[in-house]
Amino acid sequence: MKVLKKIGRIVLSIFLAVVILAAGYVAYVFIAYHRIPDNQELEVVRPVKYGPAASVGEEYRIVSWNIGFGAYEDDYGFFMDGGTESWAWSRERLSANMMKIGAKLNDQKADFLLVQEIDTKSTRTYKMNELELLTDGLGQYTWDFAQNYDSPFLMYPLTQPHGRSRAGIATFSLFDVTSALRRSLPIEKGFSKFLDLDRCYSVSRIPLKDGRELVLYNMHLSAYTSDPSTATNQLRMLLEDMQAEYEAGSFCVAGGDFNKDILGDSSVWFGKGDKEYTWAQPIPPETFDGVDVRLVAPLDEADPVPSCRNADGPYHEGQYVLTIDGFLVSPNVEVRSSGVVDYQFRYSDHNPVYMTFVLG
Repeated sequence: MKVLKKIGRIVLSIFLAVVILAAGYVAYVFIAYHRIPDNQELEVVRPVKYGPAASVGEEYRIVSWNIGFGAYEDDYGFFMDGGTESWAWSRERLSANMMKIGAKLNDQKADFLLVQEIDTKSTRTYKMNELELLTDGLGQYTWDFAQNYDSPFLMYPLTQPHGRSRAGIATFSLFDVTSALRRSLPIEKGFSKFLDLDRCYSVSRIPLKDGRELVLYNMHLSAYTSDPSTATNQLRMLLEDMQAEYEAGSFCVAGGDFNKDILGDSSVWFGKGDKEYTWAQPIPPETFDGVDVRLVAPLDEADPVPSCRNADGPYHEGQYVLTIDGFLVSPNVEVRSSGVVDYQFRYSDHNPVYMTFVLG
């Protein structure tokens, strides 16, 4: 009987310790949760010799790429997408892949670059400063950086906790940028906000020779939401911002990761995947009601290439693929071409997308 009582006390002590630890962790998550302030002015970093003002009537090339915090090589599967990994494979592989990403961005010969999911001090990327790696290799560009989210330490998966995540978006321009701003987007409410993370878009102002401005927007909308209207509301806020700028006489171009199926039904072009996912829904048509801004979904109908794969495991034939990356333009921006750069997801779960355009 004494032995049973002793075992009972031990089991009870372990149970109480687990309960206390769990309660402490929940308290930590609630206490540590915060949103980054809205309307935050961003530092604009210029090279020693930076470009002149841009011009109306000239053709420019813009590239947008979600680099998947440098971890999503073609053999990578992320635990929140159905895969198994919670960190980049290793610091060495991560560093090598980031160098390749920087080189591929340089290869694009773009006037403007919009890059999403750049880690600055995250557990999953060994606290590597990926922004520093990118900007060192893109020294010819003027750039600004907006922190998208700063999440508390995630104690899952238990075998290798995802930890703390700090990531953001960077805008690069061969032309001068007079100012940049971070705008906070609406996110889910209640407990879901702890999973949705913070979200933002950045606004970079590029002066034109005639005194007007090209206003460049970089975005990364919500992905892991319980309410699909969250990303729609975020997009609506951006559209209204762009519409106001257009009505004030500016030229507006936005690009990035919509986390929406911007082709409407990507399976028409790429076939159905071997697994069915519902996280990327089409944009409701009424989202564009009352605005003149239009969507540019990159697609070569003769040779369609998706912009994103579902990272439920290594990239393979039949994996769920779709296009969720693209652009928005005001009516005074003429789009000459757009498409997806087919890197076959070697460096990220996203392929870069591009657009050529003329102001005027």
